[in-house]
Amino acid sequence: MPSPGQEMAERVLRNAISRGDMPPGYRLVEAEMVELIGVSRSAVRLAIDVLAAEGLVERIQNKGARVRVVSTEEAIAITECRVPLEGLLAAKAAERITDAEAERLRAHLQIMTAAVDSGDLQKYSELIQQLHGMVAEAARHPIAADLVSRLQAQLVRHQFRLSLRPGRPRVSLSGLGALVEAIADRDPARAEVAVTTHLRGVIAALSETSSSGGPA
Repeated sequence: MPSPGQEMAERVLRNAISRGDMPPGYRLVEAEMVELIGVSRSAVRLAIDVLAAEGLVERIQNKGARVRVVSTEEAIAITECRVPLEGLLAAKAAERITDAEAERLRAHLQIMTAAVDSGDLQKYSELIQQLHGMVAEAARHPIAADLVSRLQAQLVRHQFRLSLRPGRPRVSLSGLGALVEAIADRDPARAEVAVTTHLRGVIAALSETSSSGGPA
């Protein structure tokens, strides 16, 4: 079993990578991580090993560890893997959501709309991450939620770059709005279709970036 120090290091590093605080290519210097997190060097080293096994971190020979750089092609493949898992979570969320959770989802959608209206795309990207977390919480399916979280953490950079594409935030917001309404209406079939449609749109947008030679 991992020690409390290792678990803390895993949690801090995973959250920092997921939020984009440690972007792709960011070097994970053990001594700096020890000071940042406040745990032992062995705990940091073991945590990095775990994140490397999850695909969030890579070790470079003679250069230590860094946050893994995910190509556009990999991002597409990862998103394809997310489709059935997110569909499951959306359907379960629609089945199991409470009235309070439904109200929070709808309130969160209003905040997302305001972020898009104001052009705050960094905030909008973060709000998308939070929305997926809220859906996973309502689904009460920890295995699927954990798998999705691990996959999604690798896509932060690509998600933010897509949000910078002219017109993309409005398209994204429409798809996620349909997802929120389906879950809040407790319609599992419609929720699954909504998230599948949204993710297929993400895949199409990523494919356009890849074929146009845009940033990976």
